[in-house]
Amino acid sequence: MKDLVQSVEVGVSQRKGVKVSRSKVWLQNEVVRVGLAESLCTYVMMVFGLGSVAQVVTGQGAFGQYISINLGFGLGVALGVHVGGKVSGAHMNAAVSITMCAFGRLAWKMLPLYVFAQLLGSFLAAGTIYAVYYGESTLGSEHQHELLLSCVFIVIHKTNGFCICNVFFPHTEAIFDYCGGNLTVTGARATAGIFATYPAPYLSLLAGFIDQVFGTAMLLLCLMALSDQKNKPAAAGNEPVAVGLLVLLIGISLGSNSGYAINPTRDIAPRVFTAIAGWGAEVFRSGNGWWWVPLVAPPIGGILGAGLYKALVEMHHPPLSEQSEGLLEEETVALEKQENNCANVCV
Repeated sequence: MKDLVQSVEVGVSQRKGVKVSRSKVWLQNEVVRVGLAESLCTYVMMVFGLGSVAQVVTGQGAFGQYISINLGFGLGVALGVHVGGKVSGAHMNAAVSITMCAFGRLAWKMLPLYVFAQLLGSFLAAGTIYAVYYGESTLGSEHQHELLLSCVFIVIHKTNGFCICNVFFPHTEAIFDYCGGNLTVTGARATAGIFATYPAPYLSLLAGFIDQVFGTAMLLLCLMALSDQKNKPAAAGNEPVAVGLLVLLIGISLGSNSGYAINPTRDIAPRVFTAIAGWGAEVFRSGNGWWWVPLVAPPIGGILGAGLYKALVEMHHPPLSEQSEGLLEEETVALEKQENNCANVCV
């Protein structure tokens, strides 16, 4: 393959007497590396996020509450940043990618790659959670008592002198057991909300649109602040935790209206998956045709939020030289005060 390069010699460096070998095969093409990293970090974020929703819904309160979903997505985002942050920037969100392009932090030609990678990661994550929590079983009722939580075991039956080995995978019927195999979008046993977001019954399309614009605006405003090196950015190495806490905070404070999608690719890819997997076209009709709101509103909100931070804060930073001089003056004044105090004590 063209993008895979095999080295003839393995580079070896000596550091404190320890040999460090270079990998024999690696990806040289930056576009491929970025695409793979963005897909994987999005997948990680979505698996933990959707998995937390599935556990809360199918567990009917026995395995977590709404805060569990907030924590699942928040920690999932933090882990996603660890997975792809140094390679793709770990946007995991088309609204973030579009905003970065709008403010010159990402080339527009890279946008289709990011969006495709995010869609792919989200779609695969939805499929994974569906397989883990649904997977209709073909076991007979006489074996249902043999299903135990969180383990895989083998039961061997001896029939007519032959050993028949049946492997049981617990948890694969959680959604099926919860809804009785009736995959619905609304109602008491609705399960489509495990994968995509839907508005609360009281929410109008206009109010929902504003909700998504505002939530994403807060996300991008704070992300701009966390990355502003002339302000108070997140401490080096702690960026994943800071971003995860930000998503957790948005979920805690702005999530009840419509599930705080604040991410077009996070919502549309799992929604398409559910349409294919058995929920049907109702996933697009529900909520007065809600599906387009998480697709359109977040990019608008992202640009507004980032623009607000830039207009009110970032554009007014003093030049780096003046900022350095100011810091030097502050340090000098502090040092002089310390010397005066020392002199007074000595006297």
